[in-house]
Amino acid sequence: MAQRYTRSVRLRLRFRFDNLVARGTAVLISWLALACLCFVVPMSLVLVWADRRVPPTASGRLTAVWVAVGQTLKIGGAVGCPLFVLASVSLALIALLFVSTLVSLITTGIDRRIMALRLGHSTVLETRHTVVLGWSDQVFPVVAELVAAHANQRRSAIAVLAPKDKVEMEDEISTHIPATGATRIICRNGSTTDPTVLARVSPGTAKAVLVLPPGGGGGDAHVVKTLLALNAAVPEAGSAVVVAAVHDARNRVTAKLAAGPWGHVLCVDDIVARLLVQTARQPGLSLVYQELLDFEGDEFYTAAAGDLAGRTFGEALLSFATSSVVGLLGADGSVALNPAPDTPISACDRIIVISRDDDTAVRADAVSFVDEDAIVMTESGTHLAERLLLLGWNRRAPLIVEQLDQYASAGTTLDVVALGGGCSAGPGPDITPARGHLEVSFQRGDITDPGVLAKLDVSSYDNVIVIGEMGPGPAAAPRLAPGTGTAPGTGPPGPESETGTEMDDRTLVTLLHLRAIGDATHRDLSLTTEMSDDGNRLLAPAREGADFIVSGRMISLLMTQISESRYLADVFEELFSAEGNELYLKPVSDYVRVDREVAFATVVESALRRRECAVGYRLRADAAADPGHGVRINPDKRQRVRFAEGDRLIVLAESENAVKFRGGRLLPISRAASACAE
Repeated sequence: MAQRYTRSVRLRLRFRFDNLVARGTAVLISWLALACLCFVVPMSLVLVWADRRVPPTASGRLTAVWVAVGQTLKIGGAVGCPLFVLASVSLALIALLFVSTLVSLITTGIDRRIMALRLGHSTVLETRHTVVLGWSDQVFPVVAELVAAHANQRRSAIAVLAPKDKVEMEDEISTHIPATGATRIICRNGSTTDPTVLARVSPGTAKAVLVLPPGGGGGDAHVVKTLLALNAAVPEAGSAVVVAAVHDARNRVTAKLAAGPWGHVLCVDDIVARLLVQTARQPGLSLVYQELLDFEGDEFYTAAAGDLAGRTFGEALLSFATSSVVGLLGADGSVALNPAPDTPISACDRIIVISRDDDTAVRADAVSFVDEDAIVMTESGTHLAERLLLLGWNRRAPLIVEQLDQYASAGTTLDVVALGGGCSAGPGPDITPARGHLEVSFQRGDITDPGVLAKLDVSSYDNVIVIGEMGPGPAAAPRLAPGTGTAPGTGPPGPESETGTEMDDRTLVTLLHLRAIGDATHRDLSLTTEMSDDGNRLLAPAREGADFIVSGRMISLLMTQISESRYLADVFEELFSAEGNELYLKPVSDYVRVDREVAFATVVESALRRRECAVGYRLRADAAADPGHGVRINPDKRQRVRFAEGDRLIVLAESENAVKFRGGRLLPISRAASACAE
């Protein structure tokens, strides 16, 4: 009872105090003054009467009390005639008022400034920095790669603008990227679609601006609005490289118009579909792209022609012992990958190389290391018809089928197993236009059901592609394609209907069942898997070195690469398309003898005679070993290695489609010689 009474009294007192504070400043000051006097006057009396030198008379003691009160309250405590005392107290009160007001103004200004800094509303005064607009899971790999790219720079800065608390952004970035070296991460709060807010990160003085696609519905529209706001904030075209990404291929043209002539817009769906198809055809290719796209290993750089001016591209291939030559960058900015060996190099051309860093592409001839006796010229085998299996269905699936048709040999079949209707729209008439080589059949089924997978005889397929798919929901009413009994509903779902986490969860379950099938049949299934979150890839129950295309991370790597070197947009555009030049993993035994050690220069020379650029290899014996899983990009051409049957050579070669339509290729880069002469 006593405790309840004490709590009740405390609550009543708190309620009265709250009411007192709410009545205004004047009332609050009056009560504070009264409370102060109630404490100061009695204590002054105690102080005077306790003093050994206390005045003997009562008036003297009262005067001493007045002096003590005046000194304590900073009103002087002067003694004398009443007019003198009144004037002294008035001046003291006025001085106290002015000093208190000044202190209050200074404190308020400092607090306001601290709050503005905490909210991230101040302007970034940097030059040649990188601006990142937007916030999603992609911001972490983007910032991490930019930090790695700037590791050899003494001073660099990354400014991030997003509608998110500044301190919260800094905490999340420091959690994912604990060490940033000499690179400073500057976060600012605000809408990326407001031109006045964009000025906070100084996009006009930046060297690159990256526009990240947000998750959820309306992401592409938000990217377009951000690009338009960027144009309004920086009306005059500057030197900054603008790189953006959209999900839907139909929105790429709109985003490209908003980005302007110097902007680069990546389509997530299109790139992921191309990478899935290329990796399914070339197992291990995802590891090659991972090595080329991040800044921890070897990447694309350019080197001045120097003394190679006037010589041919074929001669340049063995002129860099520690870098792999793959193309030429013309004076007008045009890119030619793997041009004809007899293409002349002009003085103002730059040579595109794969190298450890931008300062490691140095001239060192490796011609003397070529072993002619080890070179073989075995003809590559003809491409046979394949049986392919696609498990799952999402908005990228029609693009995957379209890309497979461009690469497939005549008679190749594709079996699709997916759910129908609801959030996970199934295959239907949107991919039924005439195809040249691919025969597609559809079967409805839950790819996470082991019974469904057991009936497919998965081990009999040449390649299996697993893509994200939403699970069945309450609205999952099947819609069959006209005239069929197997093809579920039509129309790709929008980004708002797909949750990357849920799709990855279903993919993990599917991979778990596929591993059980592989163990039961004693076969290593050729799997290519799509995932949204790189963290889920670490949980995947798959063999070491398996092929994974993590859409968010892959786009982040591409954006950072292009932001550092704008010409790479054309390089990747050609590498990821069915026409032009692509990366292949071909049998090493078709190029050199495998019964002896050979220098890598011998492999480069053998590939050159096939009009190909050798850039690395993959050893089958190390396929399950970290960190590279047998992949070695840009080895020293003087290094000797003993290959074995089953090892693969990584080459940049003209695709079969490009050979078929060679008339549509770009002219050799020698046309830049006239521009150089001018």
